[in-house]
Amino acid sequence: MIIGITGGIGSGKSTIAKQLREMGYAVYDTDSEAKRLIMEDAGLRQQIEQLFGKEVYQDGVYQTALVAQRVFADKSLLAQLNAIVHPAVRADILRWAQKINHATPRYTMLHNTTPCFVECAILYQAGFDTLCDKVVVVTAPEEVRLQRAVVRDHSTIEKVRARMRAQEVEKDIERADLIVNNDGKTEITAICLQIRIFFCNFAG
Repeated sequence: MIIGITGGIGSGKSTIAKQLREMGYAVYDTDSEAKRLIMEDAGLRQQIEQLFGKEVYQDGVYQTALVAQRVFADKSLLAQLNAIVHPAVRADILRWAQKINHATPRYTMLHNTTPCFVECAILYQAGFDTLCDKVVVVTAPEEVRLQRAVVRDHSTIEKVRARMRAQEVEKDIERADLIVNNDGKTEITAICLQIRIFFCNFAG
């Protein structure tokens, strides 16, 4: 069983994912795994070089700042980059899930199995929700999200607000199977227990 975890900037989904790991569950972090694939997958690297040029890898290191600058100036490049990276991540999620033998895609789902979790800020936008049996959306009050993101990213309130406006959190909430409120007042362990009870009832 695959459970997706998503939420807007500053919602605290990564904190919940970390706690789930500490509880012994397998969690796939799409952000860090995408970075790994961009560095290690030869086919993926070749496609990215074709899109941005050889300078995108300098001394074997992916130039994140260069790519960010290019896609900011040309939004079509971001769509092309996503079209390259997202299928690679999708395939990697399936390999990972099958390897740990905890879950399979929705169409061959095994009930009563220990779930694994996929953490992704753009779960729906990337189409990874179609790999999930259920999706949890993490929410928090706007001011809490702002404070968390400003501290974490060493950013400004204006920049964080701009990022928040660019996300489709309300649409994600409408499609969620479970919504959990990480308001900073509720213990993370309690939120994770809520998630565990949810998927246990679903699987049972």
